[in-house]
Amino acid sequence: MAAGNISSEKIDLLIYGPVRPILENGFSDQFVLHAAETKHDLERLTPAMLEKIRGIAVTYHTVHADKTALARFPKLEIVASFGVGYDHVDSAYAREHDVVVTNTPDVLTEEVADVAMGLLISTLREFVRADRYLRSGLWTTQNYPLSVGSLRDRKIGIVGMGRIGQAIGRRLDASCVPVAYHSRNPSASVSYEHYPDLVEMAKAVDTLIVIVPGGASTAKMINADVLKALGPRGVVINVARGSVVDEPALIAALKSGTILAAGLDVFANEPAVPEELRTMQNVVLLPHIGSASVVTRNAMDQLVVDNLKTWFAGKPPLTPVAETPVKGR
Repeated sequence: MAAGNISSEKIDLLIYGPVRPILENGFSDQFVLHAAETKHDLERLTPAMLEKIRGIAVTYHTVHADKTALARFPKLEIVASFGVGYDHVDSAYAREHDVVVTNTPDVLTEEVADVAMGLLISTLREFVRADRYLRSGLWTTQNYPLSVGSLRDRKIGIVGMGRIGQAIGRRLDASCVPVAYHSRNPSASVSYEHYPDLVEMAKAVDTLIVIVPGGASTAKMINADVLKALGPRGVVINVARGSVVDEPALIAALKSGTILAAGLDVFANEPAVPEELRTMQNVVLLPHIGSASVVTRNAMDQLVVDNLKTWFAGKPPLTPVAETPVKGR
C-alpha cells in the first residue's frame, strides 16, 4: 500500500454519498474535503480534482464504489467505507491497484443483533398486527387471536457466524433457545452445532436468521430449496443484505404456506419493496434500520474518519478488510 503523508501538505479527500456532521467536521485543516453525493455528482468532478483525491469516504451502502468509479482517481490510497458490509466497494480492484479498503465493524455489532432479536420476536408474536388490531378498536369487541408463532418451541439456525452472528447467538442463549449455524468453516468461538450444508440445517431447524456478507458468493443462497427444507413452521429473518435471499422464491413460499412468516430489514432493490410483500400479513418489514440509531451511526461515522486520519498519519488503518491487508506500516 502507498505510504501516508505526515507532513503539512494538504490532503484531498472525497466524501462520496450523504454528508453527515461527523464526516464534515471531523478533519483538521490539513484535509481538503470534496463532496459527491451521487454517481452523477462523481461524473461532474473535474480532471484536476480527480487527480488530487487520495482518500474516499463511502458513506452509504447504496453508493457504489465500483471499478469504474475508483479508476477515476489515479492517486487514490484508501477507501473508508461506512458499514460492516462492503460489497458495494470493488475490493478486488482496490487490491490490484494498491488501495486499502476499510469498513466499520464492531461498533454496530450489538445494535444489529438487537434488531435481529426484536424482528424475530415481532414476527413470531405478531406485534405489528396486534398493534394495528388495538388501534382499529377491535380489542373492545374481542381479544386478539393467539399467535401461531412463539420463541418457546423453536430451534434457530444462524446463517453466518461472524461478530454479529455470535452476538445474536448470545441473545438466543439468554432466551433459552437452541441454536445451530451454517458457515463455510466451523467457528472456534462458539459451541453450537455446525452445519456445512445449508439445506441440511434448514431441515433441522424451523427458523433462519441470516447475517452473512452480500456479494456474488452469497447471492440468493436462501432459495426455494432452503425454504422448502425449512417447512411450514418456518420463519426467515434477514438482517444481512437483500441479495442473500431469492426474493421471488421467498414471496412464493410465503403465499403458498411453504413457510410460515418472515421478518425483513433488507431487500433486493432498496428502497423499492415488492407490493406483494407490502400487502402480506405474515411478514414484518423494516426500512433497513439494523444499525440506524443515532449513537451507533455516529460511532460508524467516527470510525470512517479515524481510518482516514490514521492512514494519512502514516499508521496502519484501524479496520482494513480482509481483501486489502496492510503490512509493514
